[in-house]
Amino acid sequence: MEPCKHSTIDFTGHTVIITGASSGIGAGIALGFASAGANIVVNYAGSREGAEKTVKEIENLGGHALAHQADVSREEDVQAMFKAAVDTWGTVDILVNNAGIQKDAPFLDMTLRDWNKVISINLTGAFLCAREAAREFIRRGPTDRSAALGKIIFISSVHEVIPWAKHANYAATKGGIMLLMKSVAQELGPLRIRVNSISPGAIKTPINRSAWETPEAEADLLKLIPYNRVGETSDVAKAAVWLACDDSDYVHGASLYVDGGMMLYPGFAEGG
Repeated sequence: MEPCKHSTIDFTGHTVIITGASSGIGAGIALGFASAGANIVVNYAGSREGAEKTVKEIENLGGHALAHQADVSREEDVQAMFKAAVDTWGTVDILVNNAGIQKDAPFLDMTLRDWNKVISINLTGAFLCAREAAREFIRRGPTDRSAALGKIIFISSVHEVIPWAKHANYAATKGGIMLLMKSVAQELGPLRIRVNSISPGAIKTPINRSAWETPEAEADLLKLIPYNRVGETSDVAKAAVWLACDDSDYVHGASLYVDGGMMLYPGFAEGG
């Protein structure tokens, strides 16, 4: 995986926890922050091999990383992950809430088990990690590393706004993340804790390989993307690094759509 490069953003001395960083968007974000000098906690739930691969790629960049297994829907796992970060590097400066799963089914066939599993990882996990991050920022207090006390970035989706048939549980979590992010931003802003989200569109990751792997599938997908290319994980990583740095210090409570224009509803380009 090719890391994104940053010529002016320097996160040396910062520690970043990235949930779900063993592959896909999470791994790309981990490499983006590592290329800017940050220490990285690579969280994973099941794929230790994937997490160790991400750690190795970070170390090849000259960076420092720690793989840590945690189920983000379990409070004790989240607390143990933050403790590991603090024990290793003294504190946490930035949280990227990326962990997420899909359990897709037509609405009439969706099981309560699959509904609850997606809610617990995507939404409850984001709540638990954000709460723990805010508590750590307050415990540690201000530093000279950043204008903000700390930064929390949720990874949402264009489906926080765009309905998605046969993915009702996933779309519900992303809509929930949007208002969770905004509510937390409203509450924590006075403490100088910046809270934002990134909402990707179609990004080339293993989870959606069938949507872009063949020329035919990619051509069909591009009908939804006015910018006429499918996104890469580095596109999201660059946005995350910028959103966490002091250049964006006045950006708070915002959803940043990284989607090639998918939110422009391209089906209406010819008048609907």
